[in-house]
Amino acid sequence: MAKKILIIDDNEQDKKIMKRFLNRAGYTEIDTAENGTEGIQKVGEAKPDLVILDTILPDMMGFEVCSRLRENYTSGALKIVMTTGAVDAVDALKARQAGADDYCVKTSDCVPLLEALKNL
Repeated sequence: MAKKILIIDDNEQDKKIMKRFLNRAGYTEIDTAENGTEGIQKVGEAKPDLVILDTILPDMMGFEVCSRLRENYTSGALKIVMTTGAVDAVDALKARQAGADDYCVKTSDCVPLLEALKNL
């Protein structure tokens, strides 16, 4: 059975790049959300296996979204990988504290993201 993935990111270009690389890696059931509120709603409706979550969203920080998701879904039920465009060790710690399973930097080739998915 194919894994369902939800990308929560407000940057259209980033979402297109991630979808393209995920498709090439064999992931075909990919949905997207523009902000944290929409993302939380889609997790409840679509029940994805994995959420790729940006740290900065227009309506709330990704860390808050992650914490809210963890209130309802354990790590075994839902995997969360937080992504960012900035390298910041503090963010990696905050991501773990919020309940993320992994944290990676956005790159144009998506290698860190694909590695994170393989590890999960």
